[in-house]
Amino acid sequence: MKDAFAACRPRLLGIAYGLLGELTEAEDVVQDAWLRWDRADREAVRNPEPFLVTVTTRLALDRLRSARVRREVYVGPWLPEPLVVDPETPETAAIEAEKLNLALLGALERLNPVERAVLVLRDVFDLEYAEIADVLEKTPANVRQIARRARDHAGDPSRRRPVDEEERERLTTVFLTAVASGDIDRVRDLLAADAIMYTDGGGVVTAARKPIYGAEKIARFMVRVQNKSQFPDDPIYTPVLVNGDPGVRMDSESLGFLSIVAVEVADGAVQSIRFFNNPERFPVEFPSRR
Repeated sequence: MKDAFAACRPRLLGIAYGLLGELTEAEDVVQDAWLRWDRADREAVRNPEPFLVTVTTRLALDRLRSARVRREVYVGPWLPEPLVVDPETPETAAIEAEKLNLALLGALERLNPVERAVLVLRDVFDLEYAEIADVLEKTPANVRQIARRARDHAGDPSRRRPVDEEERERLTTVFLTAVASGDIDRVRDLLAADAIMYTDGGGVVTAARKPIYGAEKIARFMVRVQNKSQFPDDPIYTPVLVNGDPGVRMDSESLGFLSIVAVEVADGAVQSIRFFNNPERFPVEFPSRR
């Protein structure tokens, strides 16, 4: 029992992150769950994990309901907080939250809080319908109905074939190199025809306030920004993992943090690009390499 919370913590953090899309908020929820655990009657808790999953889920749902109000007035697209990891020290993200890629988190944003909880617990963390019913105080039949409805609303973000890791890294590198060189034709050729780009600036920094659709528009936008005179002439590009996928962190010697860029690759092309630009939301510190 002494180590039960520590053993469950990676799963609890993953569940909270899946519900909230914010790692810092998820960590607060898990801390609150620890306080509940610390005050609990341990003799009455026969199985710690279901107890802790229930407490964490309910705490995260409470936070999610209030967070949705804030997101409705957020300037521009609201993107989930990325899990940014140095690829040379991946153990710094040793939590089950890494099961949640950005495409899935984006799809979850279309759901109401209960639908989101059901899909995260069932499809990501493999809880049985009866277990989820206990967590949400519903019947298993009701939970099954909610799951079907949630999948219809969210779509299937994993519909594409799995991508070989080396191929994904290669395409990401080639794509970012083409952008940096201003080769608009090459950028366009590497994008899927129906690609989408998001830029999250939150009104704090300059960013597109709506998603940009289509290879042609994305290529022109990215190259135009790259060629603008206000783009820093001293950029620093650091390879990172973003929710397990290749990405890059952009900094400037003179301006500091610029952006975290996540590139989704599938079917031999770049399917989506996400720019995390808001320094008030996204990490500006990065663990030094060993």
